[in-house]
Amino acid sequence: MSRGKLRLGVNIDHVATVRNARGGDTPDPVRAARIAQEAGADGITAHLREDRRHITDPDIDGLMEALTIPLNFEMAATAEMQAIALRHKPHAVCIVPEKREERTTEGGLEVAREENQLAHFIAPLREAGCRVSIFIAADRRQIEAAQRIGAQVIELHTGAYCDAHAEGDFSTRDTELEKLREMAAFADSLGLEVHAGHGLTYETVQPIAAFPEVVELNIGHFLIGEAIFRGLSPAIAEMRRLMDEARA
Repeated sequence: MSRGKLRLGVNIDHVATVRNARGGDTPDPVRAARIAQEAGADGITAHLREDRRHITDPDIDGLMEALTIPLNFEMAATAEMQAIALRHKPHAVCIVPEKREERTTEGGLEVAREENQLAHFIAPLREAGCRVSIFIAADRRQIEAAQRIGAQVIELHTGAYCDAHAEGDFSTRDTELEKLREMAAFADSLGLEVHAGHGLTYETVQPIAAFPEVVELNIGHFLIGEAIFRGLSPAIAEMRRLMDEARA
């Protein structure tokens, strides 16, 4: 597949997490998205969860109005979220698993087990002009299922790789990295566009950014945390630099 510059999608969910911890209007995730856009982000990711624990419906309204770069709307495969996506028609819709008790998305979507249901779920989204992405583990069976149901994009879950690095378990980290490398190449061979994300930091981004098949990285929590210390624009600029360096 034809590939250009590695894209950076900035997830602004946890700006909303900070806002909601106290209530009120600040910090504003739409303002964060505008800053990210000016700092060179290629897209903005926002996950509207069923329990609205961070991003809210008015945030999505504001993002759709404010952005000139694509919005990647993360959502669970529910009728409520499908209706919201069809009303807004964002550039991209990423289907993710969702559990009430989890702190953040813990794993990839089980596509193979829900293949028929998911195929019917994403069909109207594709017809509305949204690019449909499926957030999955680096697993051949799930990638094959994602292709069969008509997804145009997969996003590989990099959490296990990042967790192993953070824990100093470098053997597991390297095993997970190799699995991601192999499955990125496999997905690309099936004609799927390959994205990756979850838990990526300055220390872990470059090996993933170096995969030639990966065209987009979605990074959020780390960048929002780093912004506390260096500002959002410089945090994004450093991530962009590391990605470009790895790709070169």
